[in-house]
Amino acid sequence: MKLIADSGSTKTDWVLAGDNGVEDRLRTQGINPFHQSEDDMIAILNDLSGQLGGSECMPSSVFFYGSGVRPELEGLMVRLLRSALPTAEVVEAHGDLLGAARAVCGRNEGVACILGTGSNSCLYDGRQIVSNTPPLGYVLGDEGSGAVLGRNLLNALYKGFLPDALKTAFERETGLSMADVIARVYRQPMANRFLASLSPFISRHLDCPQIRQLVVGCFRDFFHRNVIRYERPDLAVGFVGSIAFCYQELLREAAEAEGVVVGSILKSPVDGLVVYHQTD
Repeated sequence: MKLIADSGSTKTDWVLAGDNGVEDRLRTQGINPFHQSEDDMIAILNDLSGQLGGSECMPSSVFFYGSGVRPELEGLMVRLLRSALPTAEVVEAHGDLLGAARAVCGRNEGVACILGTGSNSCLYDGRQIVSNTPPLGYVLGDEGSGAVLGRNLLNALYKGFLPDALKTAFERETGLSMADVIARVYRQPMANRFLASLSPFISRHLDCPQIRQLVVGCFRDFFHRNVIRYERPDLAVGFVGSIAFCYQELLREAAEAEGVVVGSILKSPVDGLVVYHQTD
């Protein structure tokens, strides 16, 4: 029995898979070793162990992929997983970017990307990441992400690059004024999450040509500043993440304009990871 996890800061999706396919799906609070204490992570893993129940459901191998699992923290995650799941003979912990690559590329060479609140990308050799363009975060980079879509929307709204009617609709639908926006971005924590939370407004107004072009332009910028840097136009580019999934039509339009071939687009990597580890 294999236990495969895809973890973000908010939630962790766990899939228990046997020889006959998926046996069970579980969910716990998110686990991020960069931000959480050992005690907090142990409590979440104990919750998982309780959900698994008896020994017949305990895994013989565990493969954990998560945000915040930097190379120097992989050992910590392995130790905590072994403690909570003592039946596991094989335990691995990796970052979410490798999880994305294995989910969309499997055991084939390719380029893999994450487009969610933030963005990231890598060149993948079928087993490991061999090159990574640094994403730099939403202030300096994160092109194509939900945070940058939100940032570019607000810039265009309040600098007059979008119709006045759209600004009126934005303030009516969100209940936010320009002063509120400034306060949320510069005076409150998690500005990136606030900016990304504006994506539903964008998706509702894609019939506006300027909004559509804003989204396509953001994705073209992502390809130009990240993907093309790998100099591998022969490889398909796969995506995971809510932004890639929601705007996949416009993502493909931007890719075609930049000469990029798009492969798989997944909202979540976990099912792709099950397939990857079932072929071990």
